[in-house]
Amino acid sequence: MIQRIQTIWLLLAALTLALMIFFPIAFKETGPTVAEIYTNGLHKAVIGRSGSGVTVSDFLPLFITNIAVALMSFANIFNFKRRSVQKKVAILNIVLIIGFAFWCSIYAKQLPGGIDSAKFGVGAYLPAIAILFIILAIFGINKDERLIRSAERLR
Repeated sequence: MIQRIQTIWLLLAALTLALMIFFPIAFKETGPTVAEIYTNGLHKAVIGRSGSGVTVSDFLPLFITNIAVALMSFANIFNFKRRSVQKKVAILNIVLIIGFAFWCSIYAKQLPGGIDSAKFGVGAYLPAIAILFIILAIFGINKDERLIRSAERLR
């Protein structure tokens, strides 16, 4: 059962959430500096200079939540023998991702000068993609339940 389609969808959701660590949620250019919000903190860099930027502030609770939600999606793969539990954990994961995305938007307001005229990065869209993958996994779980029920009727 571990090779079912919901395994692929849950793995893709976990990878999508893990990628949020590396992609900016929002960024803003103010003069020669660029301020970027990641899940692990606010980073500033000077345009045109080589090297990486400097971390202005750390968002450790947001970073830990990002890792926890990604691990929750990954760990849910191994509930393949208990489909009802797997579905409940997937629904809980969707709720947590929505809360995590809201929390990311609150942290995005910490950009210098606010979120006005800021541009959203790839990281802002990854929670929605992860939710889509988890919904597809729930459809796969439901399909497995229907298959098991029909096989039990034949016995």
